[in-house]
Amino acid sequence: MTFTLHGVAVSRGIAIGRVHVVERHHLEISEIRLAEDEVAAEVERLEAALALARHHLRQIRDDIPSTTPAEIAAFIDTHLLMLEDAAFSEEPLRLVRELRCNAEWAVKLQRDKLVAAFEEMDDAYLRTRRDDVDNVVERLFRTLLRHKPLRHEMPDQKLKDMIVLARDLAPPDLVLLQHHGVAGFITEHGGPTSHMSILARSMGIPGVVGLHHARRYIEEDETVILDGEDGVVIGGAEAGILAEYRARQAARTRFIAGLQVLREAPAQTLDGVPISLQANVELASDFRSVRDCGASGVGLYRTEFLFLDHADYPDEEEHFATYRQMVAALDGAPLTIRTADLGADKPFGQDDGAFAANPALGLRAVRLCLREPSLFWPQLRAIIRASALGPVRMMIPMLSAVEEVRQVRDIVTTIRKEFTRRGIAFDAAMPIGGMIEVPAAAMCADLFAAELDFLSIGTNDLIQYSVAIDRVNDEVSYLYDPLNPGVLRLIATTLEAGDKAGIPVAMCGEMAGDPRYTRLLIGLGLNEFSVHPSALLEIKHAINGTSAARARETAGQLLGVSDGAQRRELLDALNA
Repeated sequence: MTFTLHGVAVSRGIAIGRVHVVERHHLEISEIRLAEDEVAAEVERLEAALALARHHLRQIRDDIPSTTPAEIAAFIDTHLLMLEDAAFSEEPLRLVRELRCNAEWAVKLQRDKLVAAFEEMDDAYLRTRRDDVDNVVERLFRTLLRHKPLRHEMPDQKLKDMIVLARDLAPPDLVLLQHHGVAGFITEHGGPTSHMSILARSMGIPGVVGLHHARRYIEEDETVILDGEDGVVIGGAEAGILAEYRARQAARTRFIAGLQVLREAPAQTLDGVPISLQANVELASDFRSVRDCGASGVGLYRTEFLFLDHADYPDEEEHFATYRQMVAALDGAPLTIRTADLGADKPFGQDDGAFAANPALGLRAVRLCLREPSLFWPQLRAIIRASALGPVRMMIPMLSAVEEVRQVRDIVTTIRKEFTRRGIAFDAAMPIGGMIEVPAAAMCADLFAAELDFLSIGTNDLIQYSVAIDRVNDEVSYLYDPLNPGVLRLIATTLEAGDKAGIPVAMCGEMAGDPRYTRLLIGLGLNEFSVHPSALLEIKHAINGTSAARARETAGQLLGVSDGAQRRELLDALNA
């Protein structure tokens, strides 16, 4: 009997294959009090487990083909660094000695402390790094409890062309699964901004997450269809359904292969409207793919990775060295550096005892930067210095009041005066822009446009705040709808404000990288897209097949429609 399960599509594509269910047994961790003479042996047991876990990760790291993008190996390196960091290599050992408890309990106590800190993060992407803590802790638990490696961790067990079903997956799991040649993956939990989902998109592995209780309905070796376009998994499919999806799968493969001819082609609509296509990047290795995909520059460089492996904030020279490298890699193409978009958690070992009951509405991004000069000033100084090396733009995240823009500009002016006195080069005309992510900012976009040189719409947070949901909570992810009329009107208001002020307005959120919305966004007036490099050619294809005049007509209709089904019908008609 055919059945359909609905989840969240996180990596596009269609996979058809037999299922392998990853069964991770629930790990019951109990506290055991040790006698004084048992402590030394327990410390040795934990040290041995740490060494073995590191050894296993290094084996995975060494097994990654040399052709694999560097950012994929970086996820493994992150877990290795965590195991080598004092938070895991020293603190649990101290707890064993001081509390005279078993190694598992000491690791659990440390895990709870670290997760509590990550839970306080407001930035959704950074908050998902708690997944890394859980993944490292689970590896340690399994090592301590002497569990056998899971099937996908064993090099002699191939899973080629299978679809993996698990409660959840970690980045190292996904690297191994790609090495085995899996066709796709399904998880019961997760969201589109988790590390695993981001990595899956980079690797091109179709995936559906948030498929609650899927293991109740799907069995080992059962053949299923995974639709990474619509977030659907179909089991027990009849021959006709299988044939239809195989045809769609083949068409998708041909389509992706055919996009390569667009690398050097201009991005413009059928009626001649030019569109700027730039890339979102996070890691130094991402910059190599910017030119390869035909991007005209970097519309969003997320600098948060510079902060993640530091006990304290990176200094000016560390920032500057990184930005200098990025400017050189782009060889004259523009670079938009977003200032730190960090949350209210004090993730670098600072603890003032404050607790944010709702961190999504707390001290984050520009609010935190203005409160913490030791975080903000070194980054601003480095960005201003980097502006002398090439076309650099600075972008301020999470603006909610025009006064924040003025405060940042005052700091920039102070730094420039100092640099002028000291003879340090900089571009006095470096554009300063801001991200429109808060509904209040979108509604007052005209006021921000009067103070800034450009705007960029961050749809991830704009949608989250507009419809009052946590976008990484799969219980309410169904409400995360870019077609919500309130969201569309905020986007339209921002684009109109930029047009009237004569300044460019870009979009750098996930909506910009989804080809389903490309024509609609052009119709609303967007002519600058910034997307992940892997999505750029598909977005260009959608742009080059768009009639801007027809898109404007449909967008105008859609803004006045209250019925969700009717909005989707209009969008489908526009995309047909």
